Amino acid sequence: MIEQLKEWDVRLFLYLNDQHIGWMDTVMYWVTDRYFWIPMYAFLILWTYRHFGLPGFWMILAACLAVALADQVTSGWMKPYFGRLRPCYDLAIKTQVHVVRGCGGQYSFASSHASTTFALAASLWIFLRQVHVFRYIWILFPWAALVSYSRIYVGVHYPLDILVGAIIGCLCALLLFLLYTFLMARFNYQVRPLSKYESEHLVK
Repeated sequence: MIEQLKEWDVRLFLYLNDQHIGWMDTVMYWVTDRYFWIPMYAFLILWTYRHFGLPGFWMILAACLAVALADQVTSGWMKPYFGRLRPCYDLAIKTQVHVVRGCGGQYSFASSHASTTFALAASLWIFLRQVHVFRYIWILFPWAALVSYSRIYVGVHYPLDILVGAIIGCLCALLLFLLYTFLMARFNYQVRPLSKYESEHLVK
């Protein structure tokens, strides 16, 4: 069963990776680059702090810890433990793989890009979804899916790597949210959006 699953995974990867066109190579080159998204991360941090003040800092800290945990689970433990070669390193298929920005590290299972982007998306959605000004925060999920898909496009991850990584990211987000909720209740810390006056005062 495991071998059959791997075979399906490889076939799906080869099909998806083969769906490439010239201009998309440039787009996916940047989509898959972690540093390209730093301005967005900075905006989310400032936006959250702008509407919550100090409690927003704790939310962002919890989200960052979820991202760090997801990365540690996938890159720090799963990749060396399972030792699954990236498609671009696998001698059986490497000549069929369309590679955009180099192979990177040797192992692929599970994807740390998928785990960290979904950890961030899930964390912020859990924290902010009920606040009106953040009503479109769900858009981070399509963003995480796009970043994750780019890893298949550039030839460094199989679909199963992405799926498992995304699940791990969401579970890490949920774990840190529960820990955050427990600590807030433990110390009787009230979290609410700032009023318009408080928000303007914070900016000043």
